[in-house]
Amino acid sequence: MNTMEHVHFIGIGGYGMSAIARVMLEMGYTVTGSDVAAQELTEKLAAKGAKIYIGHTAEHVQGADLVVYSTALSKDNVEKVAAEQLQIPVLHRSQMLARLLNERKGVAVAGAHGKTTTSSMIALVMEECGADPTYIIGGEIMNLGTNAKAGQGDYVVAEADESDGSFLQYHPWVGIVLNIEADHLENYGGDFNQLKDAYVQYLSQIRQGGTAIVCGDDENVREMLPQIQARVTTYGIEQKADFMAKNVVLGDRQSTFTLLHQGQELGEIALSVPGKHNVYNAMATVIACLEAGISFEAVKNAIVKFHGAKRRFQVLGEANDILVIDDYAHHPTEIEATISAAKATGKRIIAVFQPQRYTRTFFLLDAFSRAFGEADEVLITDIYSPAGEKQIEGISSAKLVELIVQNSNKSARYLPTKEDVVADLQSRLQPGDLVLTMGAGDIWKAGYQLAKDL
Repeated sequence: MNTMEHVHFIGIGGYGMSAIARVMLEMGYTVTGSDVAAQELTEKLAAKGAKIYIGHTAEHVQGADLVVYSTALSKDNVEKVAAEQLQIPVLHRSQMLARLLNERKGVAVAGAHGKTTTSSMIALVMEECGADPTYIIGGEIMNLGTNAKAGQGDYVVAEADESDGSFLQYHPWVGIVLNIEADHLENYGGDFNQLKDAYVQYLSQIRQGGTAIVCGDDENVREMLPQIQARVTTYGIEQKADFMAKNVVLGDRQSTFTLLHQGQELGEIALSVPGKHNVYNAMATVIACLEAGISFEAVKNAIVKFHGAKRRFQVLGEANDILVIDDYAHHPTEIEATISAAKATGKRIIAVFQPQRYTRTFFLLDAFSRAFGEADEVLITDIYSPAGEKQIEGISSAKLVELIVQNSNKSARYLPTKEDVVADLQSRLQPGDLVLTMGAGDIWKAGYQLAKDL
């Protein structure tokens, strides 16, 4: 590739696509893109010089040297078909990201949970410490107000997505695995072992001289350690590991811990984000930055400045002692971790969850039903399903509520729409309440409306 090329993105408004487009714009490429509607991310790209089309037509790809598309795109998309007919090279988003990441020292973050937060943390710390990284993140870093940048340094920080197997495109210098869970099994023949094998392959593709950074407290990660063909560094809180966290204190929207390396105390880390899950994310971040040659003191001073990524325990509003927080949690483990972090505020927790995908709800129905025990009240909306996904008989939000009442929380109710949730809560929120909206769909809109009303 050379920077004289014109790259066209089909579906440019998504976080992953817009991040790559932004980096390529900053590298000097001509960038065009199309999407079904204008939004904040497309407006930011247009302001930087990208030409954005609303809607899809064959004419949009004319003159492009390369076309990039995402998994969400339908196979018969008119622009993709036109590009193939014109014999313009067509790449999946992950293939384009692989070209950028594999060209330099890639720091790739994989795992069922925490990818966006951890890659954002690493990017911020490297930025604060003068490493000038390139970063391509699936969510906006609150401190930096963006999800991507083309840096001049050696490092490219990005998420490695296991959901569709696309992380097997990468040959990183540092490969991180935060955790492994049975999710996205519809892309692995319904077989958890196939997914675990994919993680082994991902870590076995780490470049010579590179490092695998993995969480030793995760049983599925420990199981694959003997198979990894790379230098491995482990971290954890409970199991013996190369790096360990002690004296963990979880507070209201903050946490602290002492980090040890091979039993030797390195010092205390203070975080401006809550929850035990963020202690794990921070440990992976610290190790990755130490591998990049940044001193522990510099990392420690930078990481406390991290205030999260958009939709990751994001405070939307606080008034009259009522707090509204939004989180992307869409898996049972993430829901439990997010509610646990919210409990540290000392407030009464009203958990609002919008399930995403019939397939995920089907595979994890029992686990979902047991994830809400720590909430004081639970509201479940209709399943948010992407276009084209077929409904599965017997799988519904009403059924999920029935099981939550049975298995973890008797104060669970079904409210079909976001509007129902807002109307219900507007009439009865009290000082001391915390509304926690969770899900990978558009439930955040209810949180924003409530915060605005407050």
